[in-house]
Amino acid sequence: MISLDDVTVAYGSFVLLDKINFHISESDKIGLTGKNGAGKSTIMKLIFGLQAPTSGHIDKPNRISIGYLPQIMEHHRGRTVLEEALTAFDEENRMEAEIEDITAELGRRTDYESEEYLELTARLSDLNDRLSTSHSEPPEIQARRTLVGLGFRERELGRLTETFSQGWNMRIELAKILLQRPDVLLLDEPTNHLDIESIEWLEDYLAARKGSLMLVSHDRKFLDRITNRTIEVVLSHVQDYKVPYTKYLELRAERMAQQTAAYENQQRMIEKTEDFINKFRYKPTKSNQVQSRIKALDKLDRIEIDETDNATLTVKFPPAPRSGDVVYKATDLTAGYPQKVVFRNAEIEIKRGEKVALVGRNGEGKTTLMRVIMGQLDPISGESKVGHNVSIGYFAQNQEDALDKSLTVFETLDRIAVGEIRTKLRDILAQFLFRGEDIDKRVNVLSGGERARLGMAKLMLENHNLLALDEPTNHMDIKSKDILKQALKAFDGTLLIVSHDRDFLDGLVDKFYEFEDGVVKEHLETVAQFLEKRKLETLQELDRKEAPAPVKTPEKPVPAPKPALSYAEQKEQSKQERRKRDRIRYLEGEISKAEARQKEIESILSAPPADADIMELTREYLELKRTLDSLTDEWGSLI
Repeated sequence: MISLDDVTVAYGSFVLLDKINFHISESDKIGLTGKNGAGKSTIMKLIFGLQAPTSGHIDKPNRISIGYLPQIMEHHRGRTVLEEALTAFDEENRMEAEIEDITAELGRRTDYESEEYLELTARLSDLNDRLSTSHSEPPEIQARRTLVGLGFRERELGRLTETFSQGWNMRIELAKILLQRPDVLLLDEPTNHLDIESIEWLEDYLAARKGSLMLVSHDRKFLDRITNRTIEVVLSHVQDYKVPYTKYLELRAERMAQQTAAYENQQRMIEKTEDFINKFRYKPTKSNQVQSRIKALDKLDRIEIDETDNATLTVKFPPAPRSGDVVYKATDLTAGYPQKVVFRNAEIEIKRGEKVALVGRNGEGKTTLMRVIMGQLDPISGESKVGHNVSIGYFAQNQEDALDKSLTVFETLDRIAVGEIRTKLRDILAQFLFRGEDIDKRVNVLSGGERARLGMAKLMLENHNLLALDEPTNHMDIKSKDILKQALKAFDGTLLIVSHDRDFLDGLVDKFYEFEDGVVKEHLETVAQFLEKRKLETLQELDRKEAPAPVKTPEKPVPAPKPALSYAEQKEQSKQERRKRDRIRYLEGEISKAEARQKEIESILSAPPADADIMELTREYLELKRTLDSLTDEWGSLI
């Protein structure tokens, strides 16, 4: 279906992808794996058409539809969550409007044999074919179900998109792509901002979905459940395995072991042969054997071991200047936005040298607190105070906003470096895997993982004594996470970190604050102790339960329990429920009949017989559409 043939992507003399070849068929569900910056996101951009290869070509069918979720995207404002999700159906709405226009035009015309009439009927048939798969359910019902599956509550669907965080807006974009039902789906780290229930819903959806899929994720379980093929991007080339991720790791290890063994055996054979040649080269009695072995070596197909990328991140934060004993203190702090209070009456105290985590469900206020501490957001009430001589190094969750995309990697650090540190910029960048010509790459071509590394490198240019890190590991591979964790453990200043990653936080933080239902609770224990007490496996499971409204309202008196219903009342209640079920069944039947009649009329209008009353059929079709809308609205209010 889609073929990449000898595709090369180069930036000057730096070659990111070197003559890669692979084919995507209709049933492929591909996990794209490799180190940060290897070229995974670039491959997706090439397939989607956002970027052109330096050489080679990509073959795609003309009518194929592709849905692409990038790591970083623009979010729309001014619409509610539901309204924004429904824009996924704009193309369908346009086609339906065109169908109505063509139908009306056919009703007015009498030149049934003309070329224009035949073109109109062909266009009508084509549009009906393209819409045939989307008439199973009304768009609003599809949109609501998808948004709820991705973690939104019903009551949140009427809120404006700008009142939600970056992560929640990413979910809206993902919902729009899923609702469009593209032939090929390209998802670049879709689970970064999802809680566990939403990940499980997306797993189920993608596992059942027909069509091609290409996925980048650092979640092994997610990849194993969904994918049936793994493509590894390593040192500008690709290796293709027709198996899910865990099996790929096994096969890759076996292949490398076999290659190594074969290579070593061949090298021993070559060494013995060369020793024989050197020993008997000048003995006439052995000349035939020597020549024979020289020819054999010349013809030998030499075994080569696949290159592997063993470069690793090295991070060491500079010593922290001494701050006051209390680094940050919040007293009776209430914070949020004009449209929404996020948490109330928080009491928070962070002392010098403490390593503190902020945990809880997405949208409960962790990033909001970070913004208050950084002075980017004023408290609604209460006091927020940074301590004496505190210098904050802030790593924002969205490095897209924190970095100037027009600068190169080197220029990003050069703009803020002062004094003697300017002579060490190349060494600092090398620690973060920006070596050689990598430092001349512009920020706008960096992957999410590379931007995360560059953002972390910026923190090292000044001697901060408080590191405030908001989801620093979102785009990092497993090795990079472990190395960053060790560097933070060795940091002699104060650490405040937002993360859902249990393994990353375990052994790193010594206390944490839990954000839940608008309340901030202090826990003087390790993450492992907390999870054991709550009987949870991971911090993401904090999201598993259906949480109530994000801010507690003043408590109301608990009403007295209602008296048991009398027999007559129970009978009446049962009768009403039965009437409701009967009405739902009736509506579903009428909707089915109306849709069937609509399709019948569409079929007639696409090739009308001589005695067909085009005007009457068109009138009936439009009336059916209005009836369907009314029936669907009532059905939606009852379920």
